[in-house]
Amino acid sequence: MDSRVRTITNKKSISEYIAEIWNYNELFWILAKRDIIVKYKQAILGVGWAAIRPLITTLVMALAFGRLGKLDVNSPIPYMLIVSAGVTIWLFFSQCLTTISTSLVLNSNLITKVYFPRLIIPISSIFIGLVDVVVSLAVFAGICLYYQYLPDWKLILVPAILALTFLASFGIGLIAAVLNVKYRDIGQLISFVVQFGTFLSPVAYLTDAYKTGTNGDILYKLAMLNPVTGCIDAMRWAMLGDFAAFNWNSFIPLVVFILITFFYSIRFFRKHEDSFVDYI
Repeated sequence: MDSRVRTITNKKSISEYIAEIWNYNELFWILAKRDIIVKYKQAILGVGWAAIRPLITTLVMALAFGRLGKLDVNSPIPYMLIVSAGVTIWLFFSQCLTTISTSLVLNSNLITKVYFPRLIIPISSIFIGLVDVVVSLAVFAGICLYYQYLPDWKLILVPAILALTFLASFGIGLIAAVLNVKYRDIGQLISFVVQFGTFLSPVAYLTDAYKTGTNGDILYKLAMLNPVTGCIDAMRWAMLGDFAAFNWNSFIPLVVFILITFFYSIRFFRKHEDSFVDYI
C-alpha cells in the first residue's frame, strides 16, 4: 500500500516554499471566507458594525480633539474629514495586527490535525480587515457628501496605501503570532499596544501638532519612527487633496520598517513553523 509522509521543515528554498503555498491557494480562500462569516453571521447588524465602529470613533475623536481640544480652529477643511481619514487607516492597521497575531492560536485545532503551509493562516487574515476598511471608506464618502467635499485624483492610490499598511502590520503581527503560540501573554500585549496606539498615533490630529510645545522637535522625530504615522500621513495625502502634503519624513521610515520586519518575520516564522504543534 502506497503511503506518503510529509515532514514540516524549514530547509525548503524560498521558491519551493512559495510554490507549496500556491498549491494550497484554495484553502486560503476557504479560511478567508470562514473568518468573515464567523465574524458577522450571528450579529444582528451584521456588516453594519463595520460602519458603526468608524463612524462612532470619528464622531467621538472629532469632539474630543476638535471641539474640546481646539484642534479644529482655523482648519481649512472640516475637521471630521481629517479624523475620518486617520480612523479609517488606523482601524485597518489595528484589525490586521490583532487578527494576524492571534491567528495561529485561534486555528490550533486545524494546525494539529492536518498539514498545510502555516503561513496561509496569517495571510488570510487580511480579508477581515479588508471588509471593514471598504465599509470605512464608504463612511468617509458619506462624510464627504455631507460636507460637499470632493477628493482629487490621488484617491486612486488608496489601495496601494492599504497594501503598505497591511505589510506594516504583517511583519510585527507575524512575529507576535509565532511568540503567542508559546507565550500567550503576547496576545494581551498586542491588545494593550492597540489601545494606547490610538492616542500615540496621529489618528485624530495632524503630525504637525507634535511640533508644538517646548519639546516639539523631539516629539516630532519620535512620531516619525512610528510606522502608523507614515500610513496615516499617506492616507490623508491621498484622501484630502491639497490640504495634506506628502510627508517624506514619515514615509521613508515606514518603508524601511516594512522591509526589515517583513523579511525577518518570514524567516522567523519558517524557523519555528515545525514546532507549533508542540506548544499549541
